[in-house]
This record gives sequence, structure tokens and C-alpha cells, in this order.
Amino acid sequence: MGGRSRELARLALSLVQPGFVGLELPDWVRRRLDDGLGGVALFSRNIARSEQVARLTAQVHSANPDALVAVDEEGGDVTRLEYRTGSSWPGNLALGRVDDVGLTERVAAEIGALLAEVGVDLDYAPDADVNTNAANPVIGVRSFGSDAALAARHTAAWVRGLQSAGVLACAKHFPGHGDTHVDSHLAVPEAELGDEATSPALEPFRAAVAAGCAAVMSAHIRLRGWPDDRPATLVPDVMTGLLRDQLGFAGLAVSDGLEMGAVSSTVGLAEGGVLAVAAGVDALCVGGGLADPETCDAVVVALVDAVAQGRLPEARLVEAAGRVSAAAALRDDLRRAAGPPVVTSGRRAGLEAARRALEVSGTPTTTAQAPVIAQLNASQNFAVGDETPAGVVAAARDRWGEVPVHSIGPADDPRAAVAGTEGHPLWVVTRDAHRHTWMTSALEHVLAARPDAVVIDTGWPGWRPADGTALVVTHGASRASGAAVVDLLAR
Repeated sequence: MGGRSRELARLALSLVQPGFVGLELPDWVRRRLDDGLGGVALFSRNIARSEQVARLTAQVHSANPDALVAVDEEGGDVTRLEYRTGSSWPGNLALGRVDDVGLTERVAAEIGALLAEVGVDLDYAPDADVNTNAANPVIGVRSFGSDAALAARHTAAWVRGLQSAGVLACAKHFPGHGDTHVDSHLAVPEAELGDEATSPALEPFRAAVAAGCAAVMSAHIRLRGWPDDRPATLVPDVMTGLLRDQLGFAGLAVSDGLEMGAVSSTVGLAEGGVLAVAAGVDALCVGGGLADPETCDAVVVALVDAVAQGRLPEARLVEAAGRVSAAAALRDDLRRAAGPPVVTSGRRAGLEAARRALEVSGTPTTTAQAPVIAQLNASQNFAVGDETPAGVVAAARDRWGEVPVHSIGPADDPRAAVAGTEGHPLWVVTRDAHRHTWMTSALEHVLAARPDAVVIDTGWPGWRPADGTALVVTHGASRASGAAVVDLLAR
């Protein structure tokens, strides 16, 4: 490889944020960090305990001090550092329900302190989507709500709180994934943006930019009515014209995962990287579903080849690499200003937010006896993952030790699942029942057999039982929300 090709390859490598497998840094990642790899993304497969994560991030920074270690740590349903136990902080919908921007800022600062303590530089959060579609399968409780002004003020507070702890914030998913009913991990959703000057979907992103948000993550959504019908990540009029020119964002533009179906099954992963950078994206997230050197190298080769073919200006590669370097410098500035991270004992803001977010109707019965829990299970989307325990179950076991849990799925007879529970308090944990007809039917059968049961809704509120049924709405399934439920119902 000639000198120019090596220079281009190094520039291209600085734009890539791959994932990998294991609790230690693989040799292939270390070698690429030595060659200028711009960062890595950590997932639950890389996390065992705080000390191990700190050692892993130190290995990354030792190989390349300018590399950005990124993670999805939204709190609530999307947690990586606490995936084994559930998050100590409720997610965005609970914070929006409370609507206390000071509390939101404190929650984000606590999350930031946890991330800073283990050496994470960039958090793919907050979720700035305005969830206006109750059928949305991938955003839902990750949003602050369906009101754009509310989502905007809490997005700004989350950004301020996180960055006050020395961790870069990344508002997502631009220009707004809230008005969709398809998961972009699987296919290409469509959304209506409306007038760009007044679009409610853009209001939280404007607030994030005004709050000094370090990064913005793109959405793999198709905008109805736009002449370019490719996913927004690949559209220059979105990632440059809208984000840069109209919103005035000068920070780091990050792609959502290139391996997601909306990109990989349409233009292909490597070509998606080329088109994203050409559109104005600076850092390419890849490796959630793929975690191998071949994937990383394929993106780098595609970028270098595109420059050589004249399809991608070298100046765009240089500009993107410069924004990655600028983000690393901003990280250093924020970390110096924040000082040593102080992780709040007991996650006080998280539990306060979870308690204040509870919505109670009917008359829930309190109990000193361990309940039986009937849990209605629907598959989680990729962003949430199936490995994180339901918060109510985890918190109940914290209180009482072993707690019987009856799982109910689409093929199960709900009456059989709760047979024999008489004489025991019954908690029925549900989530997004309005999106699953089998779940609403199962709830009707369970409540017919046990009208004294307490229903605990941990999803996007869209279903209500008959009047008189005891209902607790948590606005999320975090461990903090589960603890708040246990505190309410246990005596």
C-alpha cells in the first residue's frame, strides 16, 4: 500500500466505531487502534463488572488516546452497564411524566458519573424522539413523550446533566423516529417531517444543539414526500442541509448501526458507510449485530475505494476525521471541568424519579406476603435486548427472595398460568398491551379469574382495564421503576 493509500486508510479508519466480542480488548481491535481507529462501541457482551469495564476502556485509550469509547446507556429499558440487573434510573418516559427538568438533569448527571468512572467517553443518548405513534415498536418509553415542547426541554436537561459529568451526549435519532410503526433494525420505517421550520420532530434536536450537545445520531428512516427516498442517514439534504445548515449543528454526526436492516438490506453495509459519509455523517457505528475485523475492514476499504473512484471527496473524509478529533478534544475539556467522577451512592435521583413517575388508579392492595407475578411476555426490540430482567420481578426478588413468576406468551393459556394462585397476592406485569391483541385477551382472562389482581403496566400507556381494576403505570421497565412499585405495594 502506497503512502497516499495508507493516509486515506488511516483517515477512513478514524471514522469507524466497531463492536467486538469479549471482556478484554481483542488483538485485532488493538492493532487498528494503533493504526488510528477512531473509537469502539461497547455492548452487554463486553461488560461483566465495573472494574473490568474500566480496565477494558483503559486498554482502548492506551492504544489510542484519542479514541472514543461509546455505549448505549439511556437508563430505563436500554442499559448496557446494568443489563444484568436492570437500570438504576428510569428512562425518558418516566422523566417526562414527572416533568421536572432539574430532576432529569440530576438523573443524567448520575448516569454520566457512572460512565465516566469506567472510562466511557460517548453515550448514545438521550433519545430525543417525539413518540407520536403509540404503535411504535422501537421508541415508545425511550421517548420523553408525545409533546414536542416537553421532549425538547428534557432533551436539553439530559444533555446538560450528562456532559456536566464529562461524558459526551449524542441526541438521537435525527430527524425523528417517533412517528413510525416499523423497527429500523428490521426494515425502513417512514415518517412525516412536515414543515422543516416548525416540525415538532425537530424541536428536541434544536434544543439539544442549543444545549451544546456534542453529537447527533441519525435515523434510518425514509421521509415521506422527500425526493430522495433513501434512509435519512444517507441523504445529504438531511444530514448536511437540515442538520448543519438549518439547525446550525457543528458537532459530531454519528450514524445509527450500519448493520441494521434499513441500511444493510437495502444499499449494503459498506456502501451504506460511503453514502453516509458523503451525506455528512462523521462517525460510523457498526458492530451491534456484527463484531468482527472483516466488517470493520470492509467499511474502511469501501471508503478508500470511493475516494479513489471520485465518488467521495477526500475533503469530506478529512472534515469527518477532524470532527472525530474535535469530539475527543471536547471530551478532554469536559472531563477536566467535571473533575473526578463521583457516583452517587444509592442512585438517589433515579429512585426519586421512578417513584414520582408512578400513576395509580383503582385501589391496589398492599401486602407483606410475597406476590405471585404473572408476566405477559412479548419479544423486545434489539435496542432493549432480551437479556435484561424485568424491573418488577428483579425488585420483588430483592425484597422477598424467591418470588414465583408465571410467564404468559401468545401461545399460553393465561387461565392455566394463574390457576392455583388463590390465597396469594397476584401482580400482573404487562407492557404495550395496546400493540398486542393476544395480550389484551390474556389480561381479560386473568382479571376474570382474579379481579383482585394488581396490573402493573411497564410500557407506553395505551391500554386500560375495566374501571375498578387496580392499575399501576410505571412508564418504563427499569429496576428503579420496579423498586418504586415494590415500595408502593409492599408493607
